[in-house]
Amino acid sequence: MKNPLLDFSGLPRYDALRPEHIAPAIDRLLSEGRSVLAQVTAPAVAPGWDSIVAPLEDANERLSRAWGQVSHLHAVLDSPALRAAYNESLPKITQYWTELSQHGALFEKYRHLFSSSEFARLVPARRRIVENALRDFRLGGAELPSQHRQRFAQIQDEVAAISAKFSENLLDATNAYSIVIEDPARVAGIPEDVLAAARESAQKIEGGARAGWKFTLHAPSYLPVMQYAEDRALRETMYRENVTRAAEFGRPEWNNGTLIVRLLELRREEAKLLGFADFAEVSLVRKMARSAAEVIGFLEDLARRSRPHAERDVAELQEFARAELGLGKLEAWDLAWAAEKLRTRRYAYSEQEVKQYFPEDAVLGGLFSLVQTLYGVRIAQSSAPVWHEDVRFFDLRDADDRLVGQFYLDLYARETKRGGAWMDDAIGRRRKAGAIQTPVAYLNCNFSRPSGGRPAMFTHDEVITLFHEFGHGLHHLLTRVEDLGVAGINGVEWDAVELPSQFMENFCWEWDVLARMTRHVDSGARLPRELFERMLAAKNFHSGLAMLRQIEYALFDMRLHAGFAPSAGRGVLELLDEVRRDVAVFTPPAYNRFPNSFSHIFGGGYAAGYYSYKWAEVLSADAYASFEEARDAGASAAGVLDTALGAKFRDEILAVGGSRPAGESFRAFRGREPSVAALLRHNGMIAA
Repeated sequence: MKNPLLDFSGLPRYDALRPEHIAPAIDRLLSEGRSVLAQVTAPAVAPGWDSIVAPLEDANERLSRAWGQVSHLHAVLDSPALRAAYNESLPKITQYWTELSQHGALFEKYRHLFSSSEFARLVPARRRIVENALRDFRLGGAELPSQHRQRFAQIQDEVAAISAKFSENLLDATNAYSIVIEDPARVAGIPEDVLAAARESAQKIEGGARAGWKFTLHAPSYLPVMQYAEDRALRETMYRENVTRAAEFGRPEWNNGTLIVRLLELRREEAKLLGFADFAEVSLVRKMARSAAEVIGFLEDLARRSRPHAERDVAELQEFARAELGLGKLEAWDLAWAAEKLRTRRYAYSEQEVKQYFPEDAVLGGLFSLVQTLYGVRIAQSSAPVWHEDVRFFDLRDADDRLVGQFYLDLYARETKRGGAWMDDAIGRRRKAGAIQTPVAYLNCNFSRPSGGRPAMFTHDEVITLFHEFGHGLHHLLTRVEDLGVAGINGVEWDAVELPSQFMENFCWEWDVLARMTRHVDSGARLPRELFERMLAAKNFHSGLAMLRQIEYALFDMRLHAGFAPSAGRGVLELLDEVRRDVAVFTPPAYNRFPNSFSHIFGGGYAAGYYSYKWAEVLSADAYASFEEARDAGASAAGVLDTALGAKFRDEILAVGGSRPAGESFRAFRGREPSVAALLRHNGMIAA
């Protein structure tokens, strides 16, 4: 118990965890896992849930929880010592999971269990776990000849190492660039709260206080510059530095271009070994979509519907930039700035004005109130060992004050933290030794921290991001499934896992919700209804352009993994150019190296799966439409905060987790197959 990674008696001990604990703990847990594997696969052991599945689940959960803490720290509090310890153990972890997925004797035990009379007596959740395991054995190479299994294992090791390196390169390249501006004229237009943070950053530069303002490529610094800075040269400089991160223009050891090609080669080889035509086919086995052709057809149909709106968006922006802003040609570094000018002109408000109404405490209070109303739970701040002073910890309790779940909230950007926003699980729900193990989640964002004596303030887009990640958290925390393999988000098809998160975003456009979560940072006044109406009118401002941008990313990802071979003479950038010619209405500069920072598919789990955001958005928009229908029909005095529908959504979507196919869960909630109509209506592409 001296090693905190080996203590599973409660919450992770982040106050005691050090890099030197990692290797000894992981080595011991791997040894224990292999010992249990040998025991359950012994010839004398009869295949059964209690004899095979349960003991292995216990051992693997301990390993997953320990490694989960290490991986989490690697993402949120990176350091040279931690990175070295992580990379030392990563190949061992990858090798172990590959061994399990290829273990012939274990595969046979599961097959016998599946064919036995016991299988029919298992509860549905456990039957699904066994079925998923058999699928994963096949995808893990268990049916391959021995020489191919060895090569398959080598591929898994290399893919894991390259994916980790991709993310590290991106973080290092992001951290490597900063610019200090000392001329006040060059920061004209940038909001005061952003300047206050930039001034504080400049004053912290090593060697003593530095005059001026320091800007970086981290989102809370970069995005406001691109949106508000009047200095076009500054915007161009920041844009170029951002879109060439981890590319051939910088330090060679950070160039992700070579890693991308190698990853694609390995994924293609893996697919061929398993008998698939390409990696897209492998990826889609675990998803709702049945083929790459179906996904591409879905995306191309959305592109066709979106394109007229996107073309109008670009045409009006170009004309506005020419006539009102004096820009003969609209460049990529002008888009966000010109769009903000046009939005302000058309709707008489700016995002910066709205931001003043969203101080952090008001936003969290409103979010928690919404969740408590919809799902009958209570959220209260609690305490736990944390990895950084910014982190807070909360309890989720039911109406009888019983603990349902807990979550960490890490909201602010920092140099040791990878970009973006995400939810991850710390502890999963399961029944163990007659008691329920409480689920615990990590919720991570990259927002601006408090500065200049003022609280952190969020843009409306950041509020939407927070609601999105909280939706993932609720999926993990509100599950009622008692078997780990399909509790919460576990076992949910990847192209449905965004349903609860995107569902939550819709509430950010409801007056009854926003009115309760706003307070002007200076006056204390709530968001004026008239300003909200202008926000609502602007909701679909450039929605066609935004839709096509996401379709561009998704099509690039799917075509990249469906039939594309980088060794066949056509490069990754050439493929991206083809996709842009097909769907984009604005082409970035030739030096743009978007793939080199596309961490979703090269450093995360979205390879041949980025389309999932749009696929799941069809489900989430249609699910939310049921709340709108109840409100519009006057069926609920609470409007969209309908507790009966909230309870049904919890029961049929959140609570069941991955214990049944996502399509069944959707139909159980909605009473029919999903329709794309609500998504198009929410984006202003068909009449309400």
